[in-house]
Amino acid sequence: MRHIIPNTVKYAAKNKYAWPGGYPMFVVTTDGGALCVDCVRAEWRAIAHSTVTAAHDGWDAAGSDVNWEDPDLDCDHCGEKIESAYGLDCR
Repeated sequence: MRHIIPNTVKYAAKNKYAWPGGYPMFVVTTDGGALCVDCVRAEWRAIAHSTVTAAHDGWDAAGSDVNWEDPDLDCDHCGEKIESAYGLDCR
């Protein structure tokens, strides 16, 4: 059975920030991982293939979200921090 790539994942691949508001986005994988937009762009072919075929190999995208308050959220692929909208203000 073929699956579709969620529109939110496509949006995040094209836009690093949500509109309106300009909040930092990231992609959530089906295994609970977080991917920064830069890695989503760089690994788009793997993500698209894994999502459409439901490969469950770490690249299978479930959707996207805004990093509201976690200043310690790291990309599970490159290890870089994923920008937080309000994280530093909440400490």
